Amino acid sequence: MINVQNLNTYYGASHILQGVNFHVARGETIGLMGRNGMGKSTLLKSIMGLIKAPAGRVTGKVEVIGKDMVNAAPYKIAQLGIAYVPEGRGIFGNLSVTENLVMAARAGKSEAAKARAKAGQDWNFDKVLDTFPRLKERLTHGGQQLSGGEQQMLTIGRALMTNPDVLILDEATEGLAPLIAKEIWRICGIIRETGISSVIVDKNWKHVTQITDRNVILVKGQVVFDGATASLLGQPELLAQHLGV
Repeated sequence: MINVQNLNTYYGASHILQGVNFHVARGETIGLMGRNGMGKSTLLKSIMGLIKAPAGRVTGKVEVIGKDMVNAAPYKIAQLGIAYVPEGRGIFGNLSVTENLVMAARAGKSEAAKARAKAGQDWNFDKVLDTFPRLKERLTHGGQQLSGGEQQMLTIGRALMTNPDVLILDEATEGLAPLIAKEIWRICGIIRETGISSVIVDKNWKHVTQITDRNVILVKGQVVFDGATASLLGQPELLAQHLGV
């Protein structure tokens, strides 16, 4: 689904990502981990085509569904079935919940997305509201009227309305109350069950590893671990060293 090889990202003279290799297989849920400032968000933005000159520069290979998309326009990458929920959410505050969702609605284009639709597993307005019952109670509310947790639900719901093959969540539960964060993790589990690939960035590695197949740890722009969840959990010294456990 996504294949990144020897990726280097620069902000001015700062070399942020240094020869990163990263991939996402179909149906795989990946935890992207590391302390603050280690390059996680930069990697996601590099994949999504959001690093632009003159402020930044990206070199290397970024393949999406087999197509070379390094430095491609973000909308072209989104059209290939990649949905991105950024840190900070990015909802349209002057639009209602309904409008935020409906504006993003489209059928998935890939064969996998078409198969999900045929099986009744595609994401439409009703399914999103069934998954996010809090949003159903606030359909006429403007985005700016929602709580932080509700905004995060709306952003994820809006991404799902594009019927993606890969969902990328940057800081999935940052700043959310524990009960709301628990709800977000429940939803991530539902998404996984539908066969959509996911990349999840979150500081709570204990929750991340409950739903991931594989985990990648970045330290100063380099991959120091890439392996199965069971392998990571079997190395408490690695967790302590790089995730501050």
